[in-house]
Amino acid sequence: MDSSSNLQNNLDSKTLKKVNKKAKNNTAILLISHGSTLPYSEQVFTEICNKYKQVSGFDAEVGYMKVAKPSLPQAINNLIERNPNLTNIIAVPVFLAPGIHTKIDIPTILGLNPLEKDPRCPDGNYPEGHYLHDLESINFDGEITLLQPIGPDESLQIIINNRINDALSNSKLDKNSKTGILLVSHGSRLKYNKEFITEVHKQFNESTEYPNTFGFMELVEPDIPTSINKLLLNNTIDRLVVVPIFIAPGMHTTHDIPTILGLLENHHDHEHNHSHNHHHDLNKINFDGEVLYPEPIGSDDVLIDILKKKVENEL
Repeated sequence: MDSSSNLQNNLDSKTLKKVNKKAKNNTAILLISHGSTLPYSEQVFTEICNKYKQVSGFDAEVGYMKVAKPSLPQAINNLIERNPNLTNIIAVPVFLAPGIHTKIDIPTILGLNPLEKDPRCPDGNYPEGHYLHDLESINFDGEITLLQPIGPDESLQIIINNRINDALSNSKLDKNSKTGILLVSHGSRLKYNKEFITEVHKQFNESTEYPNTFGFMELVEPDIPTSINKLLLNNTIDRLVVVPIFIAPGMHTTHDIPTILGLLENHHDHEHNHSHNHHHDLNKINFDGEVLYPEPIGSDDVLIDILKKKVENEL
């Protein structure tokens, strides 16, 4: 490479650094979570936010769509209080798959146009008591850019394989035992969640020798017992690693899925404001081998890197 090329590269690098510095002076990041009545989610998202700020250099705040605090408008107020010169907020839904929350609820709460018509309320007039009724105002005159959720990023495979290896390190069986893998997703009435986990499973299946499949906790087929029984029918398996493809621990990962797997006693079905429960009318799981159930994604460094790259691609 000649001296003129080296000089140009140095100039480009200096220009990029100046642009990034200017962007960080007037741009902040809003990390968006669903919110949970349990404390686990808030703990995880506090860790995600702290790690993200450290590696990115941006100021950031977690805002919750509902249930937990701060709300999205309150989180924006916190960012503005720390930096009155703020002109840009990049809103990052820390959700794995698109759905009603990312396409309708979050844009509406942020004062943006929803990305599709709400099947729950097509006219957009939400009844009293609905969390989209009588929303808090967004007191920000700058630009809010809403990014897409994480999606089937190939880096998620690193986390999945790490969770499997962690689980196997705690196995009571020897290394020659036959292992099967089940990836578990939440499920949604919309198509997006199934598209997401189908692609994640495809990536995983292409890179592993373990017999494997995926299943849903609720709302869509195949459910967890059906997926496990089919996997057992077609393979000899001594132990099963069930990997929850969820961001943070919550009622679903600490109660619902373990109960379906028979790891917890089902004293009563957990019901909540989705107007359904998760454990009744499910098939029995016909497996008497070892079940290993690792933690969800949490504040894994790989996730932080995915979020960092999503924001950098927007700048």
